[in-house]
Amino acid sequence: MNFLKLLKKFVIDSQIYVSLMGTLFAVFFMEEQNTFRFPSVLLIFITYFSGYLYTKYQFTKYFFKILTINIIAGVVCAFLIYHNHNEIRLIKWLIIVVLGLLYNSFFLDVYIRKIPLLKVFYVGLVWALVNAWLTLPEINLPIFLISFFFITALVLPFDIRDMKSDTVKTFPMLIGVQNTKYIAYLLVFISNILSIFYLKLDFSIAFFLSGIIAYILIYFSENKRDDVYFSFGVETCSVLPFLFLGIMKYF
Repeated sequence: MNFLKLLKKFVIDSQIYVSLMGTLFAVFFMEEQNTFRFPSVLLIFITYFSGYLYTKYQFTKYFFKILTINIIAGVVCAFLIYHNHNEIRLIKWLIIVVLGLLYNSFFLDVYIRKIPLLKVFYVGLVWALVNAWLTLPEINLPIFLISFFFITALVLPFDIRDMKSDTVKTFPMLIGVQNTKYIAYLLVFISNILSIFYLKLDFSIAFFLSGIIAYILIYFSENKRDDVYFSFGVETCSVLPFLFLGIMKYF
């Protein structure tokens, strides 16, 4: 029990875990496209980590410390792009950063998180742009759609978790938990079908297996479940394609 509390405090609540999941999800597609480069991986992790820290702590007493971290992270990212990529990559990265700020920023009268039903799709959009656009010369539509549908599906269980505390209308509030799960099932199914047609065989198999685990975790998503089920269990689905691919290559 103490181990789980420590895990939640120092890994999950610190935003390291979700940032690592997003980064390895991107690495999966980088491997599929043969575009893997360590500076790109570091850039993606720092971007996710600083973004999630900003979102989590902007309304707390730690905000100015977090803002300092964000500024340092921005300088490091710009340095990485300048020395390892080109100005086009910098523009792409800046657009994604701005989209992240539009999601949830205190200085905006209306930000994306306040708009009913839009949050789940917006998170899917940003993650999809990282996977299908940031690391590639031009946007890869199949990878964009695979990422978008899969991540959107994984955000829906979090709406189920937060349905009694959310201040904006979400799918579980409007159509109920079961119908929200049906939408998530459909989105995972679409992403799996697209992966079969557009990803290399071993990558599509790894993604299909990940979809099965995602189905199971979505099925058992309930508002009464502990937060660890979502912030660790459901969140882990995004790294499963990478892990299954690694296992397949090893054996």
